[in-house]
Amino acid sequence: MENQSKNKAIAIFEGTQIRRHWNEKKELWYFSVSDVIAVLTKSVDPVAYWRKLKERLLKEGGNETVTKCHALKMIAPDGKMRLTDVADTEVMLRLVQSIPSPNAEPFKLWLARVGYERLEETADPELAINRALKTYLQKGYSPEWVNQRLKSIEIRKALTDEWEKRGAKEGLEFAILTNEITKAWTGMTTKEYKNLKGLKKENLRDNMSNLELVLNMLAETATTEISNKREPKDLNENKSVAHEGGSVAGNARREIEFKTGRKVITSQNAKMLYTRKNLKKYVK
Repeated sequence: MENQSKNKAIAIFEGTQIRRHWNEKKELWYFSVSDVIAVLTKSVDPVAYWRKLKERLLKEGGNETVTKCHALKMIAPDGKMRLTDVADTEVMLRLVQSIPSPNAEPFKLWLARVGYERLEETADPELAINRALKTYLQKGYSPEWVNQRLKSIEIRKALTDEWEKRGAKEGLEFAILTNEITKAWTGMTTKEYKNLKGLKKENLRDNMSNLELVLNMLAETATTEISNKREPKDLNENKSVAHEGGSVAGNARREIEFKTGRKVITSQNAKMLYTRKNLKKYVK
């Protein structure tokens, strides 16, 4: 759905405009429900369609989905800012399943396929690795980068396992510790790093150059090893270890920059680094 410009309040889907809003704090896109309904149903009055759909969902017990749709001010067709029901991507996909329209079938089929694949991966985790490998290659990443990226996932898992062992909680505390590592080796917060590359919800590691990814792996590996040795007892001690681990990669970054005369951190993201036309730069 998203247009090429991340800052635009309008997304284009099959030639039709869909109003959207980016929530900076939650890092979520919110889309106009009536605009999506207009695309899927071709209704001449999507607002009325949505009103009836809400009534039906409430009767069928879909109260949770409906209540997760809230109102935001968006530009109306008359050019004025008016309250409009919006939903994030997850809720929107749930709503799509309730719309009896042939135009919604591609979305429904996609959801069914993803659900089936997730069940398969639960039974055989190797399938998830193989699918990830295939997806990265289809996006234009080089085989060398993909192998490195898969290794980085293994390193990240070892780090989060270590954090859990030391009492850190998944979610906010993991994010705090990751941010500490990032600041120590890049000189930027994770958010600043993503902003530099023009990212929102995209995975930061998927948008790193080979060298950036290697140094990030070094930072996380060093943190894991130091934590295993120090055995931190609380969040503050974990933060101190994370800073030390990140500093190992930070020192390596500065040494590389000194020797090469070039900055390691780049504003380029995956589209700039790994598109098909640029792929030859990274494949020997």
